Amino acid sequence: MAGRRLSEGEAALWARVTAGLRPLHATPAKPKPKPLPPPPIPEPKPKPPRGRVPPLRQPAAVQAPAPAVSNLLDGSWDRRLSRGLVSPDSSFDLHGHSLASAHAMLDRALERSIARGDRVLLLVTGRAPRPDAERPFARGAIRAAVPDWLAASRHADRIAAVRGAHPRHGGAGALYVILRRSVTHGR
Repeated sequence: MAGRRLSEGEAALWARVTAGLRPLHATPAKPKPKPLPPPPIPEPKPKPPRGRVPPLRQPAAVQAPAPAVSNLLDGSWDRRLSRGLVSPDSSFDLHGHSLASAHAMLDRALERSIARGDRVLLLVTGRAPRPDAERPFARGAIRAAVPDWLAASRHADRIAAVRGAHPRHGGAGALYVILRRSVTHGR
């Protein structure tokens, strides 16, 4: 009977029957879709300059980029670090610090660790923000600055390598700073 239409009398009778009914399960009203925002207006492309363009002058006080921290580890170190078999001699947490106080704390931590003869430092910086994270404030500034701080540090000649930490030591939120062996005279 799916293809048959109701006659006028049947339709009127059906309307009276269904007028006093209420559904067993109320279905929520579907929200209307929000109108899409207008597409962004593309910015006009700048016109190329005409004639001879003089080269840009470099400012006189441009600093050379900081040299990368040396990589003096052999394969056995990397295997032990990746498996979490290395226990850090000391650890330092930079959470809750400003950039200036984190930099000062890192310098003091390196100085103390070198004086004690430590070999592996665990530096907890916190995870970098997810690319899809939308925050009104910058996150991950300390994590991003640590490689430059280490490369430009007064202790840079004592740093053998920097590696990401094993998950048991903080994973993506921490770094291992491996120091060179101290050279002592008379051994």
